[in-house]
Amino acid sequence: MPPESLQHVLFLCTGNSARSILAESVLQHRGGSRFQAHSAGSHPTGEVHPMALEVLAEAGYPHEGFQSKTWERFTSEAAPPLDFVLTVCDRAAGEGCPVWPGQPISAHWGLPDPAAIEGPASIRRNAFQQTLLRIEDRIAHFLRLARSANHPNDWKIGLSQAEFPEAPKPRPAE
Repeated sequence: MPPESLQHVLFLCTGNSARSILAESVLQHRGGSRFQAHSAGSHPTGEVHPMALEVLAEAGYPHEGFQSKTWERFTSEAAPPLDFVLTVCDRAAGEGCPVWPGQPISAHWGLPDPAAIEGPASIRRNAFQQTLLRIEDRIAHFLRLARSANHPNDWKIGLSQAEFPEAPKPRPAE
């Protein structure tokens, strides 16, 4: 694939309500004209988690127009040919995935589900912020790889062997 061509990236999680939405927004914002980000779920919840949208807005990322949708939307002939499919939750990674158009490169970026955290709003918000920071780190790695990968195998190796350190913890609100 020529480096200047638009590449389609699909982020998958089970509910398509938090992690995959965060990743879609970050890549859409940071990927420039080279990447078109998408997200979907194997069993979508039907709505985007409000705290995911709040955290995106606070960080300056696009946060409007997102929908929780099924991955079946990306299996039809009318779907864009996918270049990358990245799972961001362990459950979706373990499920049998459909056949994707375009024979995409796939990788797994397992992240804990911030929507599963219970407790006060400050604890839940911190979980979403932590997840966003980890996604930002992974997207930064993805974009560095985009500048240096010349062959699909370069992508496969770079995406599968990457070690992702824990994201820095945000300071507690005073």
